[in-house]
Amino acid sequence: MDTTSRLLMFLDVVEFGNFAKVADSRHIDRSVISKQMNKLEEDLGVRLLNRSTRTFSLTAAGAEMVKKATEIRFLLSETLQIAENYHTEPRGLLKITSSSIIGRRYLQPVINDFQQRFPQVEIELLLEDRMVDIVGEGFDLAFRVGEPKVSNLISRSIARNRLIILASPAFINTYGEPQTIEELAKLPAASYSSSSLHVDEISYIDQQGKEISVPFHSIYRANDGDLLMLKILTGNAYFVSPAFLVADEIKQGLLKPILTHIKLPEFRHLYAIYPHRDLPVRTRLFFDAVREYIGKDVPIWEKNIPGFDHMYQ
Repeated sequence: MDTTSRLLMFLDVVEFGNFAKVADSRHIDRSVISKQMNKLEEDLGVRLLNRSTRTFSLTAAGAEMVKKATEIRFLLSETLQIAENYHTEPRGLLKITSSSIIGRRYLQPVINDFQQRFPQVEIELLLEDRMVDIVGEGFDLAFRVGEPKVSNLISRSIARNRLIILASPAFINTYGEPQTIEELAKLPAASYSSSSLHVDEISYIDQQGKEISVPFHSIYRANDGDLLMLKILTGNAYFVSPAFLVADEIKQGLLKPILTHIKLPEFRHLYAIYPHRDLPVRTRLFFDAVREYIGKDVPIWEKNIPGFDHMYQ
């Protein structure tokens, strides 16, 4: 192993926080990591880590080497991307992360077609609703609802994502069909709730263009859109849903949009996020395939909602 490789391993040690996790990620013994770190310190002639039995801390020299190792990793990545862009046929590993529903419904069909067209591309898909560390975990592309807050990443809007208020015929038979948001807010609702987002109110746009928020009565909360859709199909709750969760439930008459005369604010767009502007050819082609599948003007999920153009506007 040369010095450059050891520096990259050193960077992994710092980012993962211990030798054991680096060993697991590289499928090698922990002792190999320790020996290579010792060799790196010998090569450079400085101590990089202050080690104890279970932990380590960076020395001043180690902190400087982290900066240089980060630059080296970036330069190597750029070099590989430039070389890959000269390939006439895309190849190699494409690492993608996405929220669960986006991955299952809208990425997997694209992946299936993409690998038929480009069989030399391997794809690794991680479905995580948490915001993963795209750079640190080595992902080429991430698909997320909502613009990322991390400023060092590139983000591009893929499609809009409007809201729709859904209830089943059984729910309407039991509670009647509400005519105002205030009436709706008194009825039992299902809502999204996770460690990072808790939805506990309905927002709408009044006639003066002002956004008004009204607390609602949630009887069921979950962090999975499919579970929320299953809940409202039972008939004992309604749901203010992002349009991308709708499949064929409305077309089949299982769910009905209600309060369609109310103007709702637009929900968060679907974004593609990536670490560098110069995408490798396989990444760029996959990005284009996703955008083509979802639709550049009217997203594919809105086509599942008859008459949606005239609702909630």
